[in-house]
Amino acid sequence: MKLFGLILVFLVTVPVLGQADRDAKDGPDCSGRWPTKAAFAELKNEGILDNTSVDFSKTTTKRLASEKIGDDLYHQIYLVKFTEKSGKVIEAIAAHNASREECSMTGVEVFIVSKHIDPDGK
Repeated sequence: MKLFGLILVFLVTVPVLGQADRDAKDGPDCSGRWPTKAAFAELKNEGILDNTSVDFSKTTTKRLASEKIGDDLYHQIYLVKFTEKSGKVIEAIAAHNASREECSMTGVEVFIVSKHIDPDGK
């Protein structure tokens, strides 16, 4: 039973330590928070999306890059995908600065992906 407990502690602790190492190196992961909300607001202001057209349960955000630019300050790039109820997917790139304390250290620059060329042909 003691061995089982040690194995369980190991299995729970190692992934957490790995995430802490990634966060220390790459800064906070703001996926689904500030870059997502700010990208939606910008696309809404431009008339590209609206609250009734988007299926928010299918919205995804993936951090693509994070570079340390100061003491606890990171410049980050995210790919945000909004799926409309019609099935159409709108992709945007969101760029901003974040710290471990606050994802919204700056506003978000939003770039609409007009065409995604998949090298695998998918």
